[in-house]
Amino acid sequence: MFSLQNKIALVTGAGSGIGAAIAETFARAGAFVFVTDRDEKSGGETAGRIKTQKGQAEFLALDVTNEENCQRVAQAVFDSQGRMDVLVNNAGIGHVGTMLQTSGADLDRLYAVNVRGVFNVTKAFLPDMLKRKSGNIINLASIGGVVGVRDRVAYCTTKFAVAGLTKSMALDHAQHGIRVNCICPGRVETPFVAARLKEYPDPEQARREMSTTQAVGRMGRPEEIAAAALYLASDESAFVTGTEFIIDGGFSAGK
Repeated sequence: MFSLQNKIALVTGAGSGIGAAIAETFARAGAFVFVTDRDEKSGGETAGRIKTQKGQAEFLALDVTNEENCQRVAQAVFDSQGRMDVLVNNAGIGHVGTMLQTSGADLDRLYAVNVRGVFNVTKAFLPDMLKRKSGNIINLASIGGVVGVRDRVAYCTTKFAVAGLTKSMALDHAQHGIRVNCICPGRVETPFVAARLKEYPDPEQARREMSTTQAVGRMGRPEEIAAAALYLASDESAFVTGTEFIIDGGFSAGK
């Protein structure tokens, strides 16, 4: 197992799904994890599970769309632990619809969380990373940020933006000791996907179709994505930056 002993990590959107799995995986690997989410109940529950398993965690309420809130959380982290080693920008939302089924408000809502949220949180922690010449940033994009996906015009737009932001930052800061990568999951069994399924006229049919579009014939598990995040967070991936780590059960293999 890769070690994160003595590392300080923060995971956004860690109240459930992939974010919760990453936070718990990091804690088992030895990291002190700041669990953040705008939902205080679910975020607190994730931090509680980590502590029950003898891990180190602290919950901080965070709305990634609020720049001032991001700055306050960063200051709280620095006051508590003095630094940030691994930042995981996981918080995100989705929307089902073609261009004509998507309003400007829908696009703005997704952009505010999926893109501006990554921007806001990263900007709050980046100056300290630059000062220390050390840092590891992992963004959660999507297979919808690598290839087009039907009925996901707003979602794909924002996730392609996250992939582009990742590559640009990686080039800007590689010489400063900072690595930036993104993970691009396919369909994964999470509350996020469950919410998207409810937007379809026939959720069960949509679920079957989502499962069979991946070559392995099933959706992924949050723990499988968390394992990739652990590798990227570890020192063993020191030569990896600017990459799109695709974990999609073969969805994009034939694209």
